[in-house]
Amino acid sequence: MERGSLEDKWKDDSVTFLKIGLKKRLMPALYGGIVGDLLGVPVEFKSRGSFRIQEVTGYGTYNQPPGTWSDDTSLTLCLIENLLEDGDAANLLEKFNRYRTEGYMTPYGEMFDIGRTTIESISRYQNGLAPRECGGGSEFDNGNGAVMRIAPLAFTLYKNFNFIEKAEVIKKYSEVTHSHPRSIVGSIIYIEFLIRIYHNNDPETALQQIGKLFADNFNADHPYTTELQHYSRLFSPDFFDLPESEIRSDGYVVHTLEAAIWCLGNTSSFKEAVLKAVNLGDDTDTVASITGTMAGILYKVDGHLSRHMDAIPAEWLDAIAKKDEVDELLNRFFEFCAEKAIKEEYGE
Repeated sequence: MERGSLEDKWKDDSVTFLKIGLKKRLMPALYGGIVGDLLGVPVEFKSRGSFRIQEVTGYGTYNQPPGTWSDDTSLTLCLIENLLEDGDAANLLEKFNRYRTEGYMTPYGEMFDIGRTTIESISRYQNGLAPRECGGGSEFDNGNGAVMRIAPLAFTLYKNFNFIEKAEVIKKYSEVTHSHPRSIVGSIIYIEFLIRIYHNNDPETALQQIGKLFADNFNADHPYTTELQHYSRLFSPDFFDLPESEIRSDGYVVHTLEAAIWCLGNTSSFKEAVLKAVNLGDDTDTVASITGTMAGILYKVDGHLSRHMDAIPAEWLDAIAKKDEVDELLNRFFEFCAEKAIKEEYGE
């Protein structure tokens, strides 16, 4: 075999390996987020200890049938579609407005859940403000409405090793609804955490690396450095030793990230992590969705890709409302991310 043929075969094998590796993380992460969401929907706002979820249920808080996902998934799917279309911030806000007014990207054509800060941001856009000026920027606008939908960015950025560049991209997609630096820092922590888990770091190591990235790239006076102190518990050596009673699971972005990462670090399987998150109570759908995304990457896929995802119970996947449409969109997103990664690795 000629040298050129050997090189071509090596490249073909490398491309195949890259795609398989990406699919083993991307698909269970995004499906993991969806099943976490639908598990949490029926018990959202219920207090810890007042219920016990073990499997997919329905009705409850919003009187929705089993398998129904909320705004966490709807707005995530809007972001995925926006990335596929190479849309800008205005296009994304248009999709969010369609979600609010038309039930776009919902299981049954009707919106039943949306956050205050997101509604206000959409309204500002509809009233003529530029997209970059629409996001809520006050200290009271630091809910989890940005982090709950930006996980797809981990798979467009995972091969970028320039932290400042990644932070700017994350900021652009966060600030359309949540522009306070604390929310943006939360989004950066979340995406970097997903990327570090993707690259085979355990949760504790991932957090240590993220803390160092902030310290190495932002000076003491930078707003991100100032806001990072609100997340200081995450970077404490004994964070994962905290008792459940000290973990809050409400809609505040800091508490949401703490709860999700704590659940991941205190369990040993996808199912265990997501159920622990749901059963913390309060903002059950979002905490479980973020936990499910993290756990999907951590536990990934060990079986045949076209048949099943071993990490996630098959009955949970089968319960997803509109699953055929979700499958189609996520598969297109995988191909998009794979093509991007191949170009970054090997050029045109």
